[in-house]
Amino acid sequence: SSPSLMGIPLILIATTFPALLLPSPNNRWVTDRLSTLQLWIINLITKQLMTPLNKKGHKWALILTSLMVFLLLINLLGLLPYTFTPTTQLSMNLALAFPLWLATLLTGLRNQPSISLGHLLPEGTPTLLIPALILIETTSLLIRPLALGVRLTANLTAGHLLIQLISTATTTLMSTMPVVSLLTLLVLFLLTILEVAVAMIQAYVFVLLLSLYLQENI
Repeated sequence: SSPSLMGIPLILIATTFPALLLPSPNNRWVTDRLSTLQLWIINLITKQLMTPLNKKGHKWALILTSLMVFLLLINLLGLLPYTFTPTTQLSMNLALAFPLWLATLLTGLRNQPSISLGHLLPEGTPTLLIPALILIETTSLLIRPLALGVRLTANLTAGHLLIQLISTATTTLMSTMPVVSLLTLLVLFLLTILEVAVAMIQAYVFVLLLSLYLQENI
């Protein structure tokens, strides 16, 4: 659950604090290495996300890149000891997934309503299967934001639980079985490397799927 101080939830601080770690942009020609690295990463992310999209979808570059950097920072900083990861909360992930998914859907219904509604019924469907297929496709369309939120929550929560369990086993076995404790410590180290990769991949997958939903509707 979200930490609180004097009954006030601290999730707002947990979500806004990572942004304070980013260097502020300036107008100088020569900047420091950190700013150059930050710009290079943001350009790389934007290029990866915008390459599959049409020119109409490029206006979404700012919000999708910002979301990617936001999720990336929160997921990685959440792996530090004594920190809280807001993206392990399903409510927050659904609050990110649902409005953006709905925006892509409404964009499609506004710009190309016949094509967007045509996705609900594949071409050449037998007449008897039409009602069932429409129901199935509608359900799969409506379940997309839930799948986005649950995927991010489940992957991060499972990783944090594994780290918690193995680290507890390591400290417990240290006094009784030092050799076994060293083996569990090695497993914990490898698992931490895996979780760093999972934190980056899940942030990328979340935003990539949103960009694919957008591509369908433009």
